[in-house]
Amino acid sequence: MMQSKHIRSILEALLVTFLWSTSWVLIKKGLTEIPALPFAGIRYGMAFVALLPGLWRHREEVRRLSGPDWIWLSVLGVVFYAVTQGGQFLTLQHLEAIPFSLILSFTPVLVAAAGIFLLKERPRWLQWMGIGFVVAGALVYFWPLAAIRGSAFGFALAGITVAANGASSLLGRSINRRKMAHPLVVTAISMGIGAACLLAAGIGIQGLPTLSAASWGIIGWLAVVNTALAFTLWNHTLRSLSATESSVINNTMLIQISVLAWAFLGETVAWVQIVGLVLVAGGSLVVQLRRRTAA
Repeated sequence: MMQSKHIRSILEALLVTFLWSTSWVLIKKGLTEIPALPFAGIRYGMAFVALLPGLWRHREEVRRLSGPDWIWLSVLGVVFYAVTQGGQFLTLQHLEAIPFSLILSFTPVLVAAAGIFLLKERPRWLQWMGIGFVVAGALVYFWPLAAIRGSAFGFALAGITVAANGASSLLGRSINRRKMAHPLVVTAISMGIGAACLLAAGIGIQGLPTLSAASWGIIGWLAVVNTALAFTLWNHTLRSLSATESSVINNTMLIQISVLAWAFLGETVAWVQIVGLVLVAGGSLVVQLRRRTAA
């Protein structure tokens, strides 16, 4: 019985990573009609609305949140949703999905490096080896530099997004360690604040778009299925899966995104670039596993 429950949790986690990977394809499709920032704001705003029934069930915990708790959740909402997710939408407007997903895989390396100074956690030899694999894989993928496709602005946005993603990882880890509230409360409140910032910035900078039925369908699916449902299901799997298992499953997204981008977006990769993707995926996994084992 326990074994079947464990296998079911693994399959559920794989389903979540697949849904998250399909988000990249749907975002690229939607960006042909929807401006990036309003797109992100509407998506996470609708996801927040979908999470409201769960937030209502935990209303007593919400009432017990202190002033500093609200400040930390607001900061998380701005960094993780407004900056990181808004940056992802903007970057995908200027860069192909495969190279961007590879760049985003540098997040564990960035977190490991920041941990040396902020958390006083020095990488072990295995973690350094993982960092070496990530760097080598990126060099293999992008070599020769003259063959790189994409605008300089797109790569700059990717760098900002990775930095914000690393900061939100450290911030999220700090908040969850404090156990100030149920994970759904943390997710819903920070998401709502981030979505409000994205909508305000999006409408102010890019205006409120007129959306077709197809665009509303993409946003609705991303909000309800790939965000509200997927985040809830992922949190459910964490009750049964170890940190190591979750890391392994989560790290399959780089390969999944590459396959989906090839199949649905027409993005192509040479065999040598596939080797680079595998090296980056494996290296970031080693870095991530070493951190979680030591935590």
